[in-house]
Amino acid sequence: MGDINNNSAFDYENLFHNNILPHGKIGITEDFLHRFTDLIFKHLVKANDRKEKVIDFTHPHKLEADFNENFQIEKDPLSLEKLMVDCQRVMDLSVKTAHPRMFNQLFSGCDLVSMVAAWVTAGCNSSMYTHEMAPAFNLIENLTLQKMGKMCGWDEECDGLFNPGGSISNLYAVQTALHYHFPQTKDNGLFGMPRLVMFISAHSHYSMSRAAAILGMGTESLKKVPVDSQGKFIPEKLEEMVLEAKQKGEVPFFVCCTAGTTVLGAYDPIEPTLEICKKYNMWCHIDAAWGGACLLSEKHKGLMKGVERADSVTWNPHKLMGALIQCSAFLVKRKGILASCNKMNASYLFQKDKMYDIKYDTGDKTIQCGRNIDAFKCWLMWRAKGDSGIEAQIDQLWHCAALLYSECKRRDAFEMVMENPECTNVCFWYVPPSLQHLDRKSPEFMEKINAVAPKIKERMMLKGSMMIGYQPLDDKPNFFRMVFANQATKDEDVYFLCDEIERLGQDL
Repeated sequence: MGDINNNSAFDYENLFHNNILPHGKIGITEDFLHRFTDLIFKHLVKANDRKEKVIDFTHPHKLEADFNENFQIEKDPLSLEKLMVDCQRVMDLSVKTAHPRMFNQLFSGCDLVSMVAAWVTAGCNSSMYTHEMAPAFNLIENLTLQKMGKMCGWDEECDGLFNPGGSISNLYAVQTALHYHFPQTKDNGLFGMPRLVMFISAHSHYSMSRAAAILGMGTESLKKVPVDSQGKFIPEKLEEMVLEAKQKGEVPFFVCCTAGTTVLGAYDPIEPTLEICKKYNMWCHIDAAWGGACLLSEKHKGLMKGVERADSVTWNPHKLMGALIQCSAFLVKRKGILASCNKMNASYLFQKDKMYDIKYDTGDKTIQCGRNIDAFKCWLMWRAKGDSGIEAQIDQLWHCAALLYSECKRRDAFEMVMENPECTNVCFWYVPPSLQHLDRKSPEFMEKINAVAPKIKERMMLKGSMMIGYQPLDDKPNFFRMVFANQATKDEDVYFLCDEIERLGQDL
């Protein structure tokens, strides 16, 4: 039974779903919820303990066999006790994403206020399509979006939505740009249209390619602008590619700058890109899903200089700000364009003769119908910390990245993929003693170093000591991509990370 508390006065082995609300008794329901809260609390305490494993890894084929045998949905109901055992088992198998040494993704940690907000919205179990169904939550979403718009430097009232992830927010960016330039496509589609083309960084998130495919333009309409040694796309190359497209009879209409690329954390140059967009009448979108939170820091907000002139922005509070996943905002400067391109006037939901002003019904400006209440997780957390608290958190993450960079430079076995990273991504190779003598450009070195990061990752996963991502990029063999997003991470974790990689890889 693990950590399950058995001190309850109720016999859960003989209690079932119909013994709790809506059909059962209040006392049993209250005790049942308290016990589950206790399970989650103990999981979070473990997750924040550096002595605990980040993950107790089990190979998927073994886990699948266990689940096929023991986790099937059965004809007859299971007891509440069995449900608790199931939940404990699932939590034990899960990655402790709140662990200070969980560095695997562009999100990490578990902000408890944001988690409480998620519980509140789950308890209310509503949807965001109309004011009558989510009166407080719709207003909270709007004021949170207005706050984020002001952080972008937009004085006028902006528009936007919270969405299930940055990929959907980027989809909205392409959709709104398409509707702005070619509103006839809402009714007529792309039939008879010239080839429409978009421009992104060669290191842009793959969601931009997916957006082109979903919206019917095809991935061939996406032009990838080369990047420099710092991973930033080159504005001069962008303009050359725009002119080349126009000469072919193609119609450029959209450019995406990435503010914090997925791997290197690079910030594309916004201001020169905006000038090119203005010159050729193109929509300028900033994909700041990862790096947008720098706007909350006086030290680092200059990385997004020029954002106030952009047409739209993607910004994920579940990343550097630390809100519970998923929590992604799409912000657009032009008020009303989302409603214009998505409104379908479904009379069974968006009646025109309601007793209140129907401008408060947000559902008809989305590509969804039912929509989760994600804004509340950001709003309540932000209220708890204030701008100053978020700023301190952001600055600490940048501090950790700077500390790791200095450690990598100090240690002989660590070599940088890119010097002077801008965001909290620090990308590096660990070069074991057996490879130190090899020419870094030789085929032998490239082949052998490519196998180092995967092997060290395997060892750290099986040990459970930490989690870090790795990948190749362009002509570079596999390297570690260390990202800082967890407010629990301290200097000691940075030193541990370097020491652990040396321990796990020195015999390779």
